[in-house]
Amino acid sequence: MDVLIVIGSETDRKVADAAAQLLGEFSVSHSIEVASAHRTPEKLEQLVASSNAKVFIAVAGLSAALPGAVASKTTKPVIGVPVGVKLEGLDALLAMMQMPSGVPVATVGIENGKNAALLAVEILALSNNALAKKLQDYRKALKK
Repeated sequence: MDVLIVIGSETDRKVADAAAQLLGEFSVSHSIEVASAHRTPEKLEQLVASSNAKVFIAVAGLSAALPGAVASKTTKPVIGVPVGVKLEGLDALLAMMQMPSGVPVATVGIENGKNAALLAVEILALSNNALAKKLQDYRKALKK
């Protein structure tokens, strides 16, 4: 599997599905798992430790601890997607962007699962020429 999308709860499914759809368009293998940094931390830790994913996408609202929790358990890239639960998602966005030094989380716009997927594709394309070509074609099509 190339990308593991982790959501803190089923309420985040819509954002994860947008990311999954775009990953599917690029034929990038992926899955979606529910694991909360607060309610099921042991499950989250085991999920990250046992995953062979090359990139993680973590979708969270409110305190938005999920992406940071994932990043603290891996050296692989983690992309955070803030969800607008309160304060129109600004609280989640700021929480993801203000990670302490040494625990980076790449952060995309509020509820922008599609951009998270594109960033994951870009990361994977660094070592996959066929995927890089698909990405170039995708970008060209956007300009038309």
